Amino acid sequence: MTSKHLNGITIAITRPIDQAKKLSALITAAGGTPVLYPLIEITALADYSQFEAVIQDINNYDWAIFISSNAVQNGMPRLVKVGNPSSLQFAAIGPVTASELQSFGVNQVLTPSSHIQDGDVSKVRFDSESLLALPEMQAISNKKVMIFRGIGGRDVLAETLKSRGATVTFAECYQRINPQTNCNLLANLYSENKLHGIVITSSEAMRHLLDLAGNAEWLKNITLFVNHARIAELPLQMGLKVSVADAPGDEAMLRIITSSNLK
Repeated sequence: MTSKHLNGITIAITRPIDQAKKLSALITAAGGTPVLYPLIEITALADYSQFEAVIQDINNYDWAIFISSNAVQNGMPRLVKVGNPSSLQFAAIGPVTASELQSFGVNQVLTPSSHIQDGDVSKVRFDSESLLALPEMQAISNKKVMIFRGIGGRDVLAETLKSRGATVTFAECYQRINPQTNCNLLANLYSENKLHGIVITSSEAMRHLLDLAGNAEWLKNITLFVNHARIAELPLQMGLKVSVADAPGDEAMLRIITSSNLK
């Protein structure tokens, strides 16, 4: 993008630092000022003995589901050492996670985009619900599923698969922490008229923001940009201003930011 739609606009990005780089560059290219304010930091586990004990049984499983690229990066190196059976089928929440799996030699990966009808991937939501809607995840009775995720992730995927007759085991291979202890940076930027929007791309990060900000008046005057309607539910209930991107990805997030009246 060469036109400067975001001149004078400052957008805080709450994603982990490494995952914020592309959107930060897009905002800068559009003339805006990105501020990195990570509300989630991805870290390795201090002890992988429990994870390694779980994956020792991988030969008895039918499916390995990876819920994020972080799960691939932290889980696959150890799974490769154990040796994943040729009969094991892989699934991923979305194309980024699938691409990470391919870097480990896994070329057949089920994702929500596997069954698109019109070729328009932008219409696909990459989340647990979309993965669960696939035929392969419907015919899951008597199958054994191992879900690779961070500690304390959402349970909707596991609970739904169990309700369909699957046996589900979690292989938790990383953790998420909140590196922030207060919202002073955002509050100060707002007081200087240098904060116009905040990007939040997970329900967990949203909870962290709302917990830290409390009933702060400044938050009521800031637009929260999210990438899924589920993330918008809680702030909308609180009467906050929320804009939901119409598709996954950083380009869609930039579109919703540039189309908003943030002056």
